[in-house]
Amino acid sequence: MRKNIVAGNWKMNTTVPEGVALAKEVNEALANYTPKCDVVICVPFTHLCPVCGVIDQAKLGLGAENCADHKSGAYTGEVSAPMVQSTGATYVILGHSERRQYYGETSETLRAKVALALEYGLTPIFCIGEVLEEREKGIQEDVVRDQIVNALFQLDAEQFGKIILAYEPVWAIGTGKTATADQAEEMHAFIRRTIADRYGEKVAQDCSILYGGSCKPSNAAELFAKPDVDGGLIGGASLKCADFMGIVKAFD
Repeated sequence: MRKNIVAGNWKMNTTVPEGVALAKEVNEALANYTPKCDVVICVPFTHLCPVCGVIDQAKLGLGAENCADHKSGAYTGEVSAPMVQSTGATYVILGHSERRQYYGETSETLRAKVALALEYGLTPIFCIGEVLEEREKGIQEDVVRDQIVNALFQLDAEQFGKIILAYEPVWAIGTGKTATADQAEEMHAFIRRTIADRYGEKVAQDCSILYGGSCKPSNAAELFAKPDVDGGLIGGASLKCADFMGIVKAFD
């Protein structure tokens, strides 16, 4: 049975004191409330240790926003999967559109990152999605299928079962545009069919697929009501506790 999940992606925002304060606020909001979904915050590397110390991970999961494609070595400035795991974090975002666009991450790089994340017990939140030009050409399904196949289909069924997918209509991130709930459902259903073709219907039905566009308290309930949308990977709205919790409560 797949899980409903709302995960915050703080991106390159907040200082350590600001991040700790925000994490405490979210943690307190969950203290006397039982959400109908798993709740996760993915924070900058600098925040992982101090945030881990102030949250109850039985209620609020903790993740990194990336990890390296090597375990250790002469890779100045990189942070490896075992380093992330040693902070107490249990999730890691991989393949985010911003990493692909700005830092040239390829499927080959991401295969290595996924393998290391799984080796060190981290749950990857693996991002896929098309840019505006690709959607306008009508090739969004081809793009998304290739991203899944080339980075994940080397995994066996048990390994794949540990992956959370996040569909990002890249044209709807930070632009004020939002894919309609029907557009989101259409792509999520396609992703699930793609998984079923490789791993079978049970693995596909058990896979959580999050929506990673501009999800807000005002549209979350409509999106989450769709049968193949299992929650959201939340950017800007995760930086304000009230907005983030408004999205979490869309499952109520």
